Parts: sequence; structure tokens; C-alpha cells
Amino acid sequence: MPGFDGLSLLVERRFPDFGPNKRQEIVRLVFEISKREGIPGDLVVEGLPSGCRSYTVVKEHLLKRRFPGAAREGIRVTESFPALDIDPACAMPLSRRDKVPAPQRIHVEEGLEKSALVRRLEQRFPEARFIPMKSYKDHCARARFDITAYNRRTEEMFVVAQKHDHVKACPCSVGAVPCGYHNANLGFGCPFECSYCFLQNYTNAPGILLPASPDGFFAAFAGYPQDVRIGSGETADSLVYDDLTEFSPAIVDFFRSRPGATFEFKTKSDNVKGLLGVRASSNIVVGWSVNPPEVIAGEEHFTASLAERLDAAARCAGHGYRTAFHFDPVIHGPGWEKRYARLVEDVFRAVPAESIAWISVGTLRMTLAQKKTIENRFPENTILDAELLMAEDGKLRYAHQVRLDIYRKMMSWIREKAHASTRVYLCMETASIWEQSGAGPDANF
Repeated sequence: MPGFDGLSLLVERRFPDFGPNKRQEIVRLVFEISKREGIPGDLVVEGLPSGCRSYTVVKEHLLKRRFPGAAREGIRVTESFPALDIDPACAMPLSRRDKVPAPQRIHVEEGLEKSALVRRLEQRFPEARFIPMKSYKDHCARARFDITAYNRRTEEMFVVAQKHDHVKACPCSVGAVPCGYHNANLGFGCPFECSYCFLQNYTNAPGILLPASPDGFFAAFAGYPQDVRIGSGETADSLVYDDLTEFSPAIVDFFRSRPGATFEFKTKSDNVKGLLGVRASSNIVVGWSVNPPEVIAGEEHFTASLAERLDAAARCAGHGYRTAFHFDPVIHGPGWEKRYARLVEDVFRAVPAESIAWISVGTLRMTLAQKKTIENRFPENTILDAELLMAEDGKLRYAHQVRLDIYRKMMSWIREKAHASTRVYLCMETASIWEQSGAGPDANF
């Protein structure tokens, strides 16, 4: 990435009459252009026409260079641009040996010292320090939450008696068509490092949070509507720690006696040993988020490879489970069609089409705060070089027509191979996108 030190001074010297807020926006645009084009920021400033002196003219020129596609389509970029605030100390180290590192400290809530999970953790991590705590809430009152603390989250593990928020309806984006999904909270935190992950800004947990058992969830679900599509995977990968928690066999057995509900394990791991150790149930779905190998290598650090995910899916389908696939987020860029068309081929080659319960498709999206976190934690990322515009829901997204093009092509490739019983839907998209892309007007299952 081109260096950005001195950009503020450079812009101040070139435009001494601009106030601090205006210089802030110009610095941000110059930085993004230099990163996107791979050239020093001073060349971007020097490339401004000699007559560019007023703030409006300078910004308009830089906007056209930063968002050439939007400029060609006549889309006016109206949002403001936040201050450039990047601390190299916040960069996430990506050189660790273990995909799932061993915790250094395991905090155990009062009364859980002899739980089966703690005994397994003691056997698996004999070098870890086990620390008693009165309550997780009490510990968090003294915890520090910032990017550098988040980078070290896998050093801390918490075993708790979860008492609240076991299950809730999926919080859709503003104006999005709901898919009727419900989220099971069976832990909090993930050891994977996906550059686009929303947990980077959502979490206030100082480490990896694991309930001592799923019994609290089972009790909560007993009083919940029983004819729902529910799954884990929103605040924690469903299976990455399953060899430690051993939740999956208990969950399969629990839902076996509740045929009106469908439970999904959503994951980017290949940790399916627990699922293969019990008899499958027709209302259990094992789902994978999938992306082309190039995207996984560049943006989904420490996750299972595409080949490993598809091999795990094939084993689960062969064992009798239904499967699901989430092409989300689709990352747009040169050659995206070839990569994703091949990905669709790979998925349907790996598992029988009739085994797939549902498939979702979504595109890259994020808040402004998340964008700033990404550029701090992953300074070499390329996903932020795309033309991301403020959308109806207050999130940065690809332009409307770009998303339509993605969805139309993805839907065509998927439906050409999908079984008639497989539900294909869009994730976090508006009714107009649904209708114009040919996905249909209603996502409800």
C-alpha cells in the first residue's frame, strides 16, 4: 500500500485556504485513490489540473477519479468522507501457525469449575492458565475494548452459564426483505480473520465466549415458536469449536424430536466430526459460507479452504444431512464472473443437488465505522478499493446496477443446477432488488 504519512501536510500546502473539514475529505480521497491505483499520494495531488483551486472543483475531480464507474453512470456521490485515521499498531498479524490458536487464559464462571467443558479444556490446553471469575459481567466491567484488544481475543476464553439472549429473530437491514430466519446464540467470538467481518465493530467481548452447555438454549427454545428456521453462526462460527464444546450431537438429538423446526449449523470450518458421530436428522442443515479460492486466500484468513469446506459438505450429505450454501459476500472486481461461475460449478459437483436445502446470495456491505476498522486491521486489503456507495440502509454497498448484475448472473448459474426443492434467496436486499434481479418478491420460507 502506498504510504500515507505526510498527506495532510501535502494537502495543506497545496490548498492553504481550505478549512480542516474540507482538507480532511481531500486527504481521504487522495489516500483512497493512491491505494486503489498503487501510486504515491503526491502524484495524485500533482495530477490535479492547474486550475483546480476551489474546494468544490477539487473534490469533484477526485470523486470522478475515485469512483469512475459511478461517474460514467451519472451517479452522484454525496456522502462525506471520514478522517484518515490509520494506526499501524492496529494491523492484524496474519502469520500465526495455528488456524485455531490455543487460549492462554481460560476464565471460568463461578460454579462451572467441574463442568464437562472445563474438564475437556483442561485436557486440551494443559499450558493455559485457568482463572476463576465471579461472573462474566463483572469481568467485562473492567475489560478494555479496542482494535488491538480485538486482535488478541483468541488469547482469552470464557466459560459461562449463559442466561439471556439464547434465540431471537434475525435483525434484517433497514428496508430489506426478511427471510424469516432466527438466530441461536451458542457462543460469541470467532478465531477466523475475515477482513469484512461485522463482528470487528459489533463485539464487546474481551475474548471467545463459550456457554458451558447448550441447556439454556434448549430451555429457551422450548418456549419459542416451534415452526421456525433457526441456526447458529451469527455471533460465532457454528462448528469451529465443536470438538471442544461437543454441542452438535446434543443439538441434533434435541431437534430430532421437534420436526416442525429446522436448525442450521453455519460455518467456514471443516470440523464436522461431531455431526458425523450421530445419526442425521432430516431437519438438520449444515451450511457453509463459500467464496472462490482467491477470495478465501485474500480475505478469509485461517478458515478452511474451499476444497476442505466442500469435502466436509460431501461427507455430511453422505451421512444424511441436508446442506446449505451461502455465496455471501460476493466480492466484485475484474474477472468476478469467471471466479463465481466456477464456484457454483464446484459446489454442485461436490454434493447432490437434492441435498441442498437452501442457497443464499449477498454482496459486500459494511458501515462507515466498519470500513475504518478494516483499513486499520487489514491495511493490505483490496475490498475497500471497490466503488462502495452509501445505500438506502446506511451501509456502503456496490452501486444498484452492479448488485443487479451480480444477482442476475448468480441466480442464473445457481438455478440452472439447483434442485426444484432448493430455496434460493437474497440476503439483506430490498424488494426492488429482488424483483429486478428475478429472485422473486418474497423471501419468507
